[in-house]
Amino acid sequence: MKDENKNQADNDNFDDLDIDNTQGDGLKSSSNNEKVVISKTKILLMKKILGNIKTNNEKLLDLLAVFINPEDESRLAVSQMADENFSDQNDDESGKIIEGVFDGEHMIGPDGKQYSIPANYASKSKLVEGDILKLTITGNGTFIYKQIGPIERIRVVGRLEKVSDGSFYIVADGNKWKVLGASITYFKASPGDEVVILIPKTGESNWAAVENVVKNV
Repeated sequence: MKDENKNQADNDNFDDLDIDNTQGDGLKSSSNNEKVVISKTKILLMKKILGNIKTNNEKLLDLLAVFINPEDESRLAVSQMADENFSDQNDDESGKIIEGVFDGEHMIGPDGKQYSIPANYASKSKLVEGDILKLTITGNGTFIYKQIGPIERIRVVGRLEKVSDGSFYIVADGNKWKVLGASITYFKASPGDEVVILIPKTGESNWAAVENVVKNV
């Protein structure tokens, strides 16, 4: 009798879910609201849904892999990535923020130090000599750039020239500007092509940003 009373007490204190092995549907509860019964059908359905979620996640990762450049992924992991789309998400209090001026290739900080900028980012963003940039150096050493003060600029049309050391220039009206090799590669330009460049509206500049190319047919 003592054992029976003990078992009854244990049962009264059991609050976990009871599984109904019948094929009923829906959740059931006892009148004292202390037990919830889930049918076996519901358990199998939840298992199937979880399995589908796992499968869909794997498919989504496979799809994303098609759009991710392994070179960019590697650079993000071990070196530096500059993209305005990431900047707002990564500006945190633990990061070091430096503002500087773009000189055509690098950012020059207020301390006179030179900070390297990925050529692909400078070309894609069409940075012009004199633009004000903000550099965030995160806790793990990642460099994140954002253009915060574009200088007023004008368009000039000139001809592309390549010199013996492999660098490129745009020549127009007796003036000459250097352009990033990454821009020339992106537009698949060749010496002699007509190139639309961006330069500061006022003052002299040594560098220009390539805006477009008219192929010399």
